[in-house]
Amino acid sequence: MTTAQPIHLAEQSSSAEPIPVIIDCDTGVDDALALLFAVRHPGLDLRAVTCVAGNTDVDQVVRNTLTVLDRAGAPDLPVARGAERPLIEPARPASHVHGRDGMGDLGLPAPTTRTAVDVDAVTLLRREILGSPRPVTLIPTAPLTNIALLLRTHPEVTRNIERIVFMGGAVATGNATPVAEFNVWHDPEAAAVLLTAGVPITMYGLDVFQRVVVPAADVQRLRTSTEPGASLAGELLAHRDPAASGDPTPTGGLGDAGAVCAVADPPGLTTSLLPVEVSLTPGPTRGQTVVDRRRRHGESEIHQGTREQALVDVGLDVDVNRYVKLYLQTIETR
Repeated sequence: MTTAQPIHLAEQSSSAEPIPVIIDCDTGVDDALALLFAVRHPGLDLRAVTCVAGNTDVDQVVRNTLTVLDRAGAPDLPVARGAERPLIEPARPASHVHGRDGMGDLGLPAPTTRTAVDVDAVTLLRREILGSPRPVTLIPTAPLTNIALLLRTHPEVTRNIERIVFMGGAVATGNATPVAEFNVWHDPEAAAVLLTAGVPITMYGLDVFQRVVVPAADVQRLRTSTEPGASLAGELLAHRDPAASGDPTPTGGLGDAGAVCAVADPPGLTTSLLPVEVSLTPGPTRGQTVVDRRRRHGESEIHQGTREQALVDVGLDVDVNRYVKLYLQTIETR
């Protein structure tokens, strides 16, 4: 991998209009990192945030999202409450990873002035997508329940969606199970619906997600910052390294924020257009994203014929240094 060149945010933002984006999240330690980045990157125009059950219950997700937007100094963005459980499965929060409150149990104060809008997430998504003068990029960093409901109830939105870049899935090893990543495992049917969207899709899966790690010295610098958004990013990054519990300067993974980096700076992510499907059968493979990297058909296709499968730009490699520099520069530039 080549050494990353310096990224000049001012030059990047002046070269083109900001990309209109909507984040669908289950905030979440690393969803919070993603929101902080999206608010502050000059090349992104964050239009709305929708919330769904996943890392914690949906009401806590809404609270966390509003708190993060406060700390980020975000403008008055619409935030909507979405689905409180998957399409079929019960909700299965990841408190063992994200803490009881979904934010690493940092004891953050409740939002003071921000409140959620009085419409549901699907209604807000439809309104913001169809009302945008430019096609919108959707960035789901959570189970895909809201997105599936949107696509099934309002398929007309696809005419104004530029791309969907979702954090989910895995080519190799899962985390929720040996083969399934949490967001897809939490609502496999919703992920399967996403693949039928009929718009370009990028899968930012565990294969790249787990590689983008911020060095300990940078985490510590953020933690000691007097700027609220930067210090929050430092505390969240410190929480992302459970193996370093008790270390005053732990490293921290960007996690979901890497998917937003991929929208702001696509050359940092290497993808390949590949067939992808989601395993929906009960048992040990449920929620697996089956990514076909074969160069020719196998025995199944020869004897049983080919099946239609969605083609997805699957993230296979990432320029770690580039995205770490991009994240830090964005968070620390005010």
